[in-house]
Amino acid sequence: MNIPSSVKGTRDYYPAEMAFRTWLHETMRSVSRSFGYQEFDAPYLETLELYAAKSGEELVKKQAFVFSDKGGDEITLRPELTPSLARMVSLRMNQLTFPVRWWSFGPFWRYETPQKGRTREFFQWNVDLLGVDNPQADAELAAVACEFFRKVGLSAREVRLQVNNRRLMDSALEAIGIRGEAVGATFRLIDKREKIKQPEWEAYAQATGLAADQVQGVSKILGDRELWKQSRELTEFFDSAKAAGVSEYVEFNPAVIRGLDYYTGTVFEGRDADGEFRALLGGGRYDNLVGDVGGGKVPGVGFAMGDVVIGLVLKKFGKEPKLRVAPADVLVTTFSTQEAAASMEVAQQLREEGIAAEWYPSPDRLPKQLKYANALGIPLAVILGPDELRSNQATVKDLVQRVQSTVERTDLSKEIRRRLAGSPGE
Repeated sequence: MNIPSSVKGTRDYYPAEMAFRTWLHETMRSVSRSFGYQEFDAPYLETLELYAAKSGEELVKKQAFVFSDKGGDEITLRPELTPSLARMVSLRMNQLTFPVRWWSFGPFWRYETPQKGRTREFFQWNVDLLGVDNPQADAELAAVACEFFRKVGLSAREVRLQVNNRRLMDSALEAIGIRGEAVGATFRLIDKREKIKQPEWEAYAQATGLAADQVQGVSKILGDRELWKQSRELTEFFDSAKAAGVSEYVEFNPAVIRGLDYYTGTVFEGRDADGEFRALLGGGRYDNLVGDVGGGKVPGVGFAMGDVVIGLVLKKFGKEPKLRVAPADVLVTTFSTQEAAASMEVAQQLREEGIAAEWYPSPDRLPKQLKYANALGIPLAVILGPDELRSNQATVKDLVQRVQSTVERTDLSKEIRRRLAGSPGE
């Protein structure tokens, strides 16, 4: 019999993978909450019209999973969250307290070619600040991202947050005669600069219709790492990043041009130091999006980080967390069928006292039960044999230190907590 395979571009989450996903979610929650952001979520299904309003054509026509429902409406599995956020804010404009600081972690879908660092179904952290239009707000979002890097152990030598500004680039391109519809084509040209070799890039540049001197001008712009000093927004941004204590992580890069159409000001991408993984996260200022879905002008800035690339980067730098798959701290063994009920009672008593306790469900040989606990990383085992039961005692075996002690049943939870805390024995 052939076992059905999973859908291409999706992942199975066995307990070890699920433990990482849960850890990632909890870490993102901790960082988000430390800055005062509130958790929210939106539907996994949205109308295609919502994304067609402002998202890039490639996202809507090529990457979205689209289908018609029974009423004939075009529905899509959400490929990103910001348009849903804008819709939700628009619906309750008069009820919300601004500025709005929201964050979310959930699944998204894009029809892309599966490859290293990219899947069709993925989880994503989204952080957004709406109702404030200043570089200090942009810097706060950068600080949230950098604080996450710190919390998971990624230093500024390993990852960087590279920053640019759409208005600065518009001005720089206009100075070399690039304006109007040619700006979008030039942004796509810039976006390819770090993806292909120089001869190919120059050939692509000529195909966009730019004159030779304009191509040279674009190259000069991309080589000017001091260009940010011409932007008041970026000057204030970098000053604020310093005040927020994350200046070692942030740097200007004129080649950072976010592909989605709704970014209007400062943009940024998280990248590993040697560029193996191009974008750990991406975000920027989007001052028009809420208005585009009918909610009036509400300035906003936000970023998104997928779970796939950050997992690869943590592995690359040896920063993967050491996670225990089993949630139980104690395995209560079953000595025999006759003692099974007593073992179940002890396990329940421990749970009532706030200790995560797993009961072994069959009277297998004790070495087999202890091997099971070791395989799952459960640090302690409680042994209840006939001798212990007759004397109203229990034996606590420390499977990490390979020592054990027999205590009165009334002292069992105290002994377990002492062992879990790593206190020395008597």
